[in-house]
Amino acid sequence: MAQISLTFPDGNAREYDAGVTPAAVAESISKSLSKKAISATVNGAHWDLQWPIEADSSVAINTLADAAPALELIRHDLAHIMARAVQELWPDVKVTIGPVIDNGWYYDFDRAEPFTPEDLGAIEKKMRDIINKRDPVRTEVWDREVAIKYYEDRGEPYKVELIDSIPGNEPLRMYWHGDWQDLCRGPHLQHTGQVPGDSFKLMSVAGAYWRGDSKRQMLQRIYGVAFQNKEDLKKHLHMLEEAAKRDHRKLGREMGLFHMQEEAPGQIFWHPNGWKIYTTLQDYMRRQQTRDGYVEVNTPQVVNRKLWEASGHWDSYQEHMFIVEVDEEHAREKTVNALKPMNCPCHVQVYNHGLKSYRDLPLRMAEFGSCNRYEPSGALHGIMRVRGFTQDDAHIFCTEDQIEAETKKFIEFLSGIYAELGFTDWRIKLSDRPEKRIGTEESWDRAESALGNACKAAGYDYELNPGEGAFYGPKLEFVLTDAIGRDWQCGTLQVDPNLPERLDANYIGADGSKHRPIMLHRAVLGSFERFIGILIEEHAGKLPFWLAPRQVVVASIVSDADDYVNEVVATLQKAGVRAEADTRNEKINYKVREHSVGKVPVILAVGAREVEERTLTLRRLGEKNTSVVALDETVAALATEATPPDLLA
Repeated sequence: MAQISLTFPDGNAREYDAGVTPAAVAESISKSLSKKAISATVNGAHWDLQWPIEADSSVAINTLADAAPALELIRHDLAHIMARAVQELWPDVKVTIGPVIDNGWYYDFDRAEPFTPEDLGAIEKKMRDIINKRDPVRTEVWDREVAIKYYEDRGEPYKVELIDSIPGNEPLRMYWHGDWQDLCRGPHLQHTGQVPGDSFKLMSVAGAYWRGDSKRQMLQRIYGVAFQNKEDLKKHLHMLEEAAKRDHRKLGREMGLFHMQEEAPGQIFWHPNGWKIYTTLQDYMRRQQTRDGYVEVNTPQVVNRKLWEASGHWDSYQEHMFIVEVDEEHAREKTVNALKPMNCPCHVQVYNHGLKSYRDLPLRMAEFGSCNRYEPSGALHGIMRVRGFTQDDAHIFCTEDQIEAETKKFIEFLSGIYAELGFTDWRIKLSDRPEKRIGTEESWDRAESALGNACKAAGYDYELNPGEGAFYGPKLEFVLTDAIGRDWQCGTLQVDPNLPERLDANYIGADGSKHRPIMLHRAVLGSFERFIGILIEEHAGKLPFWLAPRQVVVASIVSDADDYVNEVVATLQKAGVRAEADTRNEKINYKVREHSVGKVPVILAVGAREVEERTLTLRRLGEKNTSVVALDETVAALATEATPPDLLA
């Protein structure tokens, strides 16, 4: 039999018969490794212990201590174990598919009766019974006809349809978890007992159309989460509890910030409190951009399809665009326009208006551009995922030699803003050349090198995001981590030589000839709507004082204090503090509770003693203790707190 050479992570190599399985390799190393093994990594690919290795390869044996493969297998096996548990409890249920997703898995079932919370508890119990049985997992490759007959005989039409959709040249792999079987690419664990029985939980049930087609059967999707150990599960469940408390939709109602309704799907009705956050943040960004050398423009909302065709968006992005047909006066046919889904083609039009010299570059052009994109209704999520939004959008027109310096300048600009907004935990991802791309390898080398060098020059490391750049250039993504550990990709910087080429942008170089500028697409916040949602959830509604829409409520304890309350409010407002009076005939504890729910940062209570002494009883949001403070000192201190950080001396 032919021999193959397998090289291990320590650099040592051994000879084996061709067709040896990783399970046999693990056994040849040690019996303890054989028992602990869950899978292998063969030439960088995740490999089932039962799959044969036919050629010289690099091989690593994985155990449950190896996080990435362990989590993939734990979650994948749990999907099968859950499907087995469901069919053992309800034999008439039909199974479909059950992939691994972030933090867990789901499986879709065809069942006449809806699953209940009690059903989920019964399924979890049955799953743990299956895990405790330590049933072996085995796999085979079947002929297509055999597989189809197998599922037809067992009344599993969804599996038959899946097989029909698999290309004919692909092998059909079957997996058994004990006596229960599923069609699956694998890999899987050695036996059900390798799944940690205390590190998973079934979370919810949702409807899902078969294969995402609304004309097909409505199925029931059960979601689960799983981790390597119960401590990680506990952390995740705690994070979900915190996320529910911080949900911007819930807090938005309590704080009176915004609402959404059926008549305007994916659009936001901003209330006075929410719009105050919006305009305060926008004014802050406008000042920052002006200081950093940006010129601000404003471009049309509705643009003829000819521009979108020239930019390439009509072909690649039309399904996300809102089309507007206008019957122009005396026109023989309707003019086709679109609401702009992004600002960049319009910014090139501003750039192209008038001759540009190399001395004009870099040109930093900013717009608080209102955009509209069609998002499927199922993808909409509060103000985080909407159809109408405004970006803190800007485009830097520069030469290729200026990319590195402009990128460094932007990273420093972004880092200062994030710090002032309370975000200190963020990282940079560099997305490099994809498989399908335009431009020379040399131009990609220069652009990627410029972005990487700029990160280092600004004092930041970056993670490589291989192959995720646009077809025309690499990009940087700036990922925030919030107070409960969730990641949000907000800021971006994209190198683009393509759009200036398509829209015929140029400048006169030092040599007197025309040259194409490079266009750097960049944003710090992304969309104001989404970023405000992130801010609300990051701070659990307790926004930094300068951003809080309602900063101070001055509440009377007795009606005799009303005149002093109004005097204090007027003094605070004159000092630039957003203050309001609450002189209702209600008990002070009721007022405090109500304004605390509304996340008012400071409540100043005024009774007979405060009137006499010209003092105030100060209570800050989230604190139980109060303090008696002097009026003049309090006004001065709150005026300083109310000043945006970029305006503080």
